[in-house]
Amino acid sequence: MSLLYITAGILHFVYPRFYLKITPKWVPYPEKINLFIGGLETVLGIALLFENTRFFAAIGIIALLIAVFPANIYHFEKSWKRRKNVIFTLLRLPMQALLIYWAASFL
Repeated sequence: MSLLYITAGILHFVYPRFYLKITPKWVPYPEKINLFIGGLETVLGIALLFENTRFFAAIGIIALLIAVFPANIYHFEKSWKRRKNVIFTLLRLPMQALLIYWAASFL
């Protein structure tokens, strides 16, 4: 799980255009939010590696997954309208629940 979040976090810095395209229009300062989310995912992924920070990292990951869920819905809606990546973005929605469940297993 740690590797998943560290990698996802780094990708926010490497491919910011991808994340900015799926950021809802109502999100203020999307470039800064993208970098913040990427940094947060990276830090939380690293914090999962250590027993004394794992509990707080898991709580942070759960909160983050809930916070970014509207962006995943937005991404699905965009995909639906364009008829591209519909299955992937649809499957991603229930995947959030599985990721939350996985993070909760560290509590």
